[in-house]
Amino acid sequence: MGAETLLKNGEARVQLDPKVPVILGLQPAALIDHVARVDGSLFDQIPGERGGSIPVAMEELEHILSELKRHVLASADDSSPMKTMAGGSVANTIRGLSSGFGVNCGMIGAYGDDEQGQLFACNMNTSGVNVSRLRKKKGPTAQCVCLVDAFGNRTMRPCLATAVKVQGDELTKGDFSGSKWLVMRFGAFNLEVIQAAIRIAKQQGVFVSLDLASFEMVRNFRVPLQQLLESGDIDLCFANEDEATELLRGEGNAHPEAAVEYLSKYCRWAVVTLGSNGCIAKHGEEIVQVPAIGEAKAVDATGAGDLFASGFLYGLVKGLSLEECCKVGSCSGGSVIRSLGGEVTPENWQWMYKQMQRKGLSLPDIRN
Repeated sequence: MGAETLLKNGEARVQLDPKVPVILGLQPAALIDHVARVDGSLFDQIPGERGGSIPVAMEELEHILSELKRHVLASADDSSPMKTMAGGSVANTIRGLSSGFGVNCGMIGAYGDDEQGQLFACNMNTSGVNVSRLRKKKGPTAQCVCLVDAFGNRTMRPCLATAVKVQGDELTKGDFSGSKWLVMRFGAFNLEVIQAAIRIAKQQGVFVSLDLASFEMVRNFRVPLQQLLESGDIDLCFANEDEATELLRGEGNAHPEAAVEYLSKYCRWAVVTLGSNGCIAKHGEEIVQVPAIGEAKAVDATGAGDLFASGFLYGLVKGLSLEECCKVGSCSGGSVIRSLGGEVTPENWQWMYKQMQRKGLSLPDIRN
């Protein structure tokens, strides 16, 4: 549908109808993030380990929100110590691709008929994302508290149980037709819709990208995750160092290099991000390791991996080399950690463009 197949560097590329999103994000449940910098004592009052993401009930979410004012840390870098915005890993990646790289993107999912749902749709639309594939449903929109400590590390507590979400049988070929990439995040409670999306995407010739979500998700649902990876339907996989280690735990080689090798057996592109140590990636027989941006001051690590994915995917759709894709991802991942939340500020996009210029990377042609 409006697509013409081209060949570049021996690989099929697609010239797409400009009205059709090049990259689609599947986030079954729209999500609102409440991001705040807090002191360490708050972490003693909430369930689960620091640094991860564990679902909580609405009562627990409301309790954490009520405690924030007593634990919030003032910051000289941000006018507000707390921000509320459209959130979720996929939404962060898609918004970054649209607003920072000018890539035509769309979202598939559902949002509730409440204030949070309206905020999600408005925030994504304002960022240039096509929201026509978002379904509005009766019920609440998912929310997540993102707690950021004094060192910029984040701990997530999402409330998803009662939230509206799109179901697998609601997806249609029209959602995917003409697009090139589908971006998803692994979730054990969303396996039905993930599998349905993959099935239709493959029928439509769409590449599939999967993020491994969190080390707890990998730890608790390793078997269904491995089955999904080993199906051969995932073209690109992103994992951070903790997720990569957890994926191979107990096999005697639980380290990022081994994880990249494992993922590359089943995925055309395999990427493991290493925080301040950059990333390692493999495509075919090529392996590259690219350092992080040393100039990036970490205020909040929320969205670092999501925005790395934005830059990497931008590189892929532009036909850049594996190393260049990693370099762009390093620049975009470095841009979001300079302020609170998973949305890059206009000032930090400008910072990213300067970093790209320094590395000899061509700047994106941002649409007006």
